[in-house]
Amino acid sequence: MKHNFDIYLFNPEIPQNAGNVARTCSATNTTLYLVKPLGFHLNDQKLKRAGLDYWESLQLALLNRSEFEEKLKANEKPHYFFTSKTTRSFWDVDLSDGASLIFGNETKGLPEEYYTLWKDHLVTIPMSPEARCLNLSNAVSIALYEGLRQSTFANYKPI
Repeated sequence: MKHNFDIYLFNPEIPQNAGNVARTCSATNTTLYLVKPLGFHLNDQKLKRAGLDYWESLQLALLNRSEFEEKLKANEKPHYFFTSKTTRSFWDVDLSDGASLIFGNETKGLPEEYYTLWKDHLVTIPMSPEARCLNLSNAVSIALYEGLRQSTFANYKPI
């Protein structure tokens, strides 16, 4: 069953993180968009190993920055940029109809202008004030599964 969620990784740098996200997206029938440039090649062994044998069932698309921005502007479903640079919790947004969940890269986050351009779409995953940020693949899992929890788990088999 395809869900109405999309995951976007903006300029991901660490192949293991992207591979883990790919595996999560495949396991949940969620489309993964990688926004170029990437910090690795798609044939990277670390990327492939982290994604295990889920690559064949993954719905994957590559976009450059302008394609990403155009797609976002044309998209009718809600979209949220996950960042540690805001105080609005992702628990305060309605993800029940599906959404585009967007994550910056591991060292720089999102482009600086996005904090102004998309300020009403910024959300964060609450954490200890001493923490800088969460691991990218963990953050994607937390956000995606909260969206799935809000929408439906009726067609999922128990673990």
